Formats: sequence, structure tokens, C-alpha cells
Amino acid sequence: MTEEQSILVIDDEKINLKIISDMLNDDVVVMLAKSGEQGIRKAIEYQPDLILLDVVMPEMDGFETMARLRHDARTSAIPVIFITALNDSSHEEKALLMGASDYIQKPLHTNIVQARVRLHLQLAKQRKMLEKLANIDPLTSLANRRKYQDVLEQEWQRAMAHQACLSLLVIDIDNFKQYNDCYGHATGDKVLQQVATVLANQVVDKGLVARYGGEEFVVLLPDHSQEESIEVARRCMQGVEALNLAYSHEDFSGKVTVSVGGATKSPSQKCRSEDFFNAADDMLGLAKKSGKNKILWNLPSNLHAVVE
Repeated sequence: MTEEQSILVIDDEKINLKIISDMLNDDVVVMLAKSGEQGIRKAIEYQPDLILLDVVMPEMDGFETMARLRHDARTSAIPVIFITALNDSSHEEKALLMGASDYIQKPLHTNIVQARVRLHLQLAKQRKMLEKLANIDPLTSLANRRKYQDVLEQEWQRAMAHQACLSLLVIDIDNFKQYNDCYGHATGDKVLQQVATVLANQVVDKGLVARYGGEEFVVLLPDHSQEESIEVARRCMQGVEALNLAYSHEDFSGKVTVSVGGATKSPSQKCRSEDFFNAADDMLGLAKKSGKNKILWNLPSNLHAVVE
């Protein structure tokens, strides 16, 4: 167990909260909740690595609490260990069928509780590592396309609920094929890594930078106006130019730059997130066709603004 991991204990009896807390406090951060309602709120807010849940509680028992945790996307993946004085095997079966990771009967034995908690925290850590690897582009260490699409859907719904704006940059490395032809794919991979670092350095607060595929990247900017997002795009362009990645081979020579297509939307039920991406991607296509190394921005009524 590590200091970074945390456990939420949900039990209506103060003495039980203290006993379990004393068993685990030396190894993990322990949070306490004295009812199912409070436990659900804390699970959503703090996202613990593991929940220890008492079965017998007034108003909302452990099974109802478990059901609500499982039906909320924010808490559905958090592993739960039931702790109870009930010795009826049907209760244990019900808990496991509901998705509980384990079932510990009272009276509690410190060594057993610690061993089982340690096991499930290790499993939780491994699961998070696998999820992280599944969402990372191995070459650039940026988020991958899958992660971008997940975050886009989350931010789209959030922006729609709060009537906020959302901006998107779709960025493509100009003349990347020529650079690869000159120096080979291994050197081309280094260019992708350098460009990825430049883009990531421009988004330090809110936002997600991801490799969409090949030499194409996306930058998702929640709560960024068109003007703010264009400024981010400018910094991205200038940062790539400052790398000074020149190439020269037979009939062609030049310098690696990027083209950017952008869009800013206030999400609503009338438009889809796919259309949002397409709007920015269409601008990228126009930027590439009209000379490269420029920013084009989507405007209402199918117009566009030439920024660079």
C-alpha cells in the first residue's frame, strides 16, 4: 500500500469507524462516512481507491448504497468490500452478485482486514495503470485518440449543462512526408516527439493535447473563447517553427511547420460533438490546401476566418 492511495469507510457505528481507521491509518489515507448518503457524496468528491461498506445501516443499507455507487459512472469502477456481522451466505452471495470485490465478516481481525485491503489496493493500482496505458500514445506520451474522444464527450456534456463554450484545434505537421523521405522514419518519430512536447507546453491549465493519428494532433480547450484559443494556436505554430527542423533532399527542401484548423462552439442539443470535430478538421483541410503554415477558424454560416 502507498501513501497516495485512499480508502473510504462507510459505517453508521462510530466505534466501527474508529476500529477500522486504526487498523489502516498507518498505510493509507482513510476517510470516514457515517451513512450511505454521506458515503456516496464523499465517493463522488474524493474518488477513493477502495470502499469498505457496512451492510446493516439505517435509512440506506449497504446493498442500496452499493446499487447507487454502481449506477453512477463516477463511482461505478471503485472496488467495494462489504463488512458485516451477518453470517447468512445468501447476503454474501447477493453482495458478490452486485459487484462487490470481497466480503469480510465481523468480528474483524486486524491481519485479515489489512491483508485483504492490501490485495484490493494493489489490484486497484494495477487496473489504473492498465487504464492509463490504454489511453496513452506510446510514441509521444500524449493522450491517444481514444482518450481524446472520451474527454470530448465529457466536456461536451459539461459545457452543455453549464452553457459554456468549448474550443478545438486540429493540428497537422506540414511537409512531414518529405521530412520522412529525407531522413527516414526513425528521425520522423523524433520530430513527432518534439512537436508533441511543444504542443503540450502550450496547454498548462485546462485542456487536453492528444495525438489523433499519424502526424495529426488535437487540442481540446474547455472554457476557452475563440480569441483565447487562437492565441494558443499561434503559440503552437511559433513553438514548432522555433524547432527549426529544416530538410533538403533532391527536388524539395523546406522547414517543418504546422497548419491549424479551429472551431469554438457552445454545445447544445442541436449539434453533435462529431460535427464540432468536423468543423475544425474542415478548416485544417482548407489551411493545408491554401498554402500551409496558417490558422483557419470556423465561423457561423459555413464561413471561415484566416488568422495566419
